Amino acid sequence: MGVMPRRFAAFLACAMAGLAGAQPVAPPWGSDFPACVGQLRATLTGQGIRERVFDDALRGVQPDPSILELMAKQPEFQTPIWDYLSGAVDERRIADGKSHLVRWAKLLRAVEKKYGVDRHVVVAIWGVESNYGKITGKRPLVRSLATGSCYGHRQDFFRGELQAVLEILQRGDIDPSHLKGSWAGAFGQVQFMPSTWRRVAVDFDGDNRRDIVDSVPDALASAARYLQLAGWDEKSPWGYEVTLPAEYEGPSGRRAKESLEGWRRRGLKRVDGRPIQGEGKAALLLPAGLRGPAFLALANFEAIISYNASVSYALSIAHLADRLRGAGPFFAAWPTDDPGLSRAERQEVQERLLNRGYEIGEPDGIIGSRTRDAIESFQRAAGLQPDGYAGARLLQALRSKPYLD
Repeated sequence: MGVMPRRFAAFLACAMAGLAGAQPVAPPWGSDFPACVGQLRATLTGQGIRERVFDDALRGVQPDPSILELMAKQPEFQTPIWDYLSGAVDERRIADGKSHLVRWAKLLRAVEKKYGVDRHVVVAIWGVESNYGKITGKRPLVRSLATGSCYGHRQDFFRGELQAVLEILQRGDIDPSHLKGSWAGAFGQVQFMPSTWRRVAVDFDGDNRRDIVDSVPDALASAARYLQLAGWDEKSPWGYEVTLPAEYEGPSGRRAKESLEGWRRRGLKRVDGRPIQGEGKAALLLPAGLRGPAFLALANFEAIISYNASVSYALSIAHLADRLRGAGPFFAAWPTDDPGLSRAERQEVQERLLNRGYEIGEPDGIIGSRTRDAIESFQRAAGLQPDGYAGARLLQALRSKPYLD
């Protein structure tokens, strides 16, 4: 990580102590917070935020001692793509998405007509980002963004986001008590950052408010407009799964784009039997190497990945959209003997760990650090490799002898 500034180190130490269950004490960094808020007030009220709006929003706000720890934390658990997809695109999410396609059919037709973005992709974003509006985050945005504005190495970024969320409050677009989201500031049914809301969000239900928290029309139309602005081509798919010729040694990766005719000449074929044809360029994606599924990604895949710069994320959106249209699972299998679990199976893992006395909180199907720690402890006790991975082998071990609940 490099050398940490003393304030950073003190804040981080306090955050980690708090997470470990220490009694709350006056943190060494807390005395700096009022001065920082004063500086923010002077700056932001000079940039159009009304003093009363700022004062009402920041009154009584204290820094969140977990924000900087989360900001600084290095990824300690790399999720295999098959594990990511098994949780993002499971049978329950597909069924729920199809139900919403029927329920919101009139709205989705209007959104599709106005922005030229496939309704299945819009609903897929809704499903993956917030489980169709059910999980939007619990942290008050003002507190999170004010903390990031005063501590850490991304203060300029967070100050811009704080200004944007204060603009939301100043406009009255969203109920202040509903402005909650992730620690980094993403919020609403389609998880926009406040600056993205400012640039992209639309009022689609006609109430003169751009409310991506409580208005499904505003949320879905805003997601569609985002993709439109990112260059979505309504006449093109995102891409498709392909097969490779034996012992393929050609290029791959998002940056190695070739014409579709060029890929056809290299021996690639669509798994659905349709010909590779059309104009434009595509990239060959091999997210698990040559032994896993292969995909030709067209320009619309890049529009999706602009929403979240992750191939796993973009592929989950693309695949869920295809499943909502009625397509089946991928043709090729992932190269693993320990496949990932659906959300229902992940919740079962958590319930079985709870039954064994592991304190992981309420089972929700989300494998966070507490669940991974419990998995590692169980794996050690069971003589398994303690990798913290919630896969099929772990669930089998939890279900079977001699590890009966």
